[in-house]
Amino acid sequence: MSSSSSSLVWEQVVVDASDPVRLARWWADALGWVIVSSDDDEPEIRPTADTLPGLLFVGVPEAKTIKNRLHLDFRPSPVDGQSRQATQADEVARLESLGAVRAQVGQDDDAVSWVVLTDPEGNEFCVL
Repeated sequence: MSSSSSSLVWEQVVVDASDPVRLARWWADALGWVIVSSDDDEPEIRPTADTLPGLLFVGVPEAKTIKNRLHLDFRPSPVDGQSRQATQADEVARLESLGAVRAQVGQDDDAVSWVVLTDPEGNEFCVL
């Protein structure tokens, strides 16, 4: 096999969670994705049932204690001619209404164009 080709397919990102079912439902609502496996131990969500990659939520006994070393970035699609900033502000407000919380991870909010949020279990993600 050539070093420039791969047979790998990105299946999912695994998210540790105290309550995997609750967190999977939150992310499904936040992203408008579907729950494709409602296994109480490892629920999975995807953009559609047949679209990869997904997010797989796995129960762990310990709570999150430090900043994530990997986080997800999301870019809202502009709606009805809105500016990128207006679309971003609307999306951040929608996510906050679902329970996301603004987070400070060392960024200078006046100097960056993205907004850092956390999900209900404290996992950071950005809205670009």
